Amino acid sequence: QVQLVESGGGLVQPGGSLTLSCAVSGGTFSTYTLGWFRQAPGKDRKFIGRITRDPITAYGDSVEGRFTISRDNAKNTAYLQMKSLKPEDTGVYYCAADTSVVITRNAYWGQGAQVTVSP
Repeated sequence: QVQLVESGGGLVQPGGSLTLSCAVSGGTFSTYTLGWFRQAPGKDRKFIGRITRDPITAYGDSVEGRFTISRDNAKNTAYLQMKSLKPEDTGVYYCAADTSVVITRNAYWGQGAQVTVSP
């Protein structure tokens, strides 16, 4: 059974920084593509970015240049470093793990971590 647990969420002021972690247990972490998604209140889940096993990263337009995704295979953990945060970055952040190079409907998902960007 593959389980993902996000941590590191919280309240941060606009312009601030925050780093989320996604700890994965079960399966073979080094083979997974890890993805990050955000869901704002009343809106659909939105792609933030992903990192493949190689590792190659890709980001959504709204976070390009501000967010960085990394992984530590020794710790079975993925990270989402967020800088220059804006109020519109507020939402629940989810990580996902997939054996494909993209996140598909077969992915495993975490429960999410709340990030609130507010003065």
